[in-house]
Amino acid sequence: MSLIDKIAWLHLYEGRLLSTRSRGKDRYYLPGGKREPGETNADTLLREIREELTVTLDPASLQLRGVFTAPAHGHPDGVLVQMTLYAATYTGQLQPAAEIEEVVWLTYRHRPQVSAVDQLIFDWLHKNRELAE
Repeated sequence: MSLIDKIAWLHLYEGRLLSTRSRGKDRYYLPGGKREPGETNADTLLREIREELTVTLDPASLQLRGVFTAPAHGHPDGVLVQMTLYAATYTGQLQPAAEIEEVVWLTYRHRPQVSAVDQLIFDWLHKNRELAE
């Protein structure tokens, strides 16, 4: 088995979850990305969110929310993605940048439109009454 290590930002507002769609992709993904050599989880998340959404996360507000593992979307069988999920406050205005084509706010009814690992997160948030129908 191969494992993709991804760090992602969990940002909820009024029961809706911030999500993104990259150019050429047919699914929505939580914003974040893969670690570069030598980066910590915080380094990765701060860099990826700044590059993808043009906002600055407050490092002091980072709160680990969980680690989720599922088959990686768009990869061969046996490739898993492990997503380490953090909540954090931010400054700036959210806007798509780099490979991000669209920024959206999703509810539980959008679950079929996200990757497998994000579906696990949607289920968890819905069960905990953090994600609206």
